[in-house]
Amino acid sequence: MPATRQPIPTSGDRRTAVDGNPGVFLRELRTEKGWTLAEVSERTRIPVSTLSKIETGKMSLSYEKLLRLSQGLEIDITQLFAAATSIPAATHTATGRRSITPAGEGPSIKTATYNYTYPSADLLNKTLNPMIIDIKVRSIDDFGDLMRHSGEEYVLVLEGECEFHTDMYAPSHLKTGDSAYFDASMGHGYVAVGEGPCRILSVCSATDADLKSALHPVDAE
Repeated sequence: MPATRQPIPTSGDRRTAVDGNPGVFLRELRTEKGWTLAEVSERTRIPVSTLSKIETGKMSLSYEKLLRLSQGLEIDITQLFAAATSIPAATHTATGRRSITPAGEGPSIKTATYNYTYPSADLLNKTLNPMIIDIKVRSIDDFGDLMRHSGEEYVLVLEGECEFHTDMYAPSHLKTGDSAYFDASMGHGYVAVGEGPCRILSVCSATDADLKSALHPVDAE
């Protein structure tokens, strides 16, 4: 019975998790040993195409492949296992940004179609821009040109009902609690329906300057 081959110590201790990527580990080991993919394939009985996908991060390692690599390349399986399962540490640092807006407060802008209230206006350079919008217009004929701006938009009906118009889809009737998410570069507008008021929450990923440039003419009052 042939003797069992023992794993050969390598510099794997410093490579147990190269950016959490076993493909990087394998490529560095091949370079160190001077092996070609064909030679690794012969040693491990793993096809060259599969090895290439592993090295480029296009294929994950199953336990069977981990075992074949460990035995064929004579390395400790824990080195590969650590590289296959480790998760890179988060690099994002919390900024502590926070804004609280009491109900009914925030700067406002009145236009011919909407009355806007801006919560969290004290935070500059926001990734998202929330707006509370009271819809004044009740006919798309009175709306004028549909609005459009960069980014994406989410809208939630807080009170009443409205029609959601775009230049690419038929109008959608939204009731209290209904919502929509869409590409805001598409022409869009909201029209109140029914007898009561209609209020919506709109959250846009566009910059504040871009949003204000897209407003309909501001009321003189």
